[in-house]
Amino acid sequence: MANIKSAKKRIKIIAKKTLRNKMIKSQTKTAIKKLIASVTSGDQTQANVALVNAVSTIDKAASKGIFHKNNASRKKSRLTKMVSKMEA
Repeated sequence: MANIKSAKKRIKIIAKKTLRNKMIKSQTKTAIKKLIASVTSGDQTQANVALVNAVSTIDKAASKGIFHKNNASRKKSRLTKMVSKMEA
């Protein structure tokens, strides 16, 4: 455990930020799982709605610095490709 006051404060701040990051990552993973479930079920309209939601949550996470921008782009690309293969 830290002895210095500023170090103790940093520990508290890091704990809050870690919790926030976990919450946002969890929301993103849930959105992606819902999209994959709708793709596997074969429901085109539900998949499109889930894609919009998943892309939105990924963008928000990337803007907050939880995902690197290239990582976010890769995720969005793969999910979009998954939905577009359904149409074909």
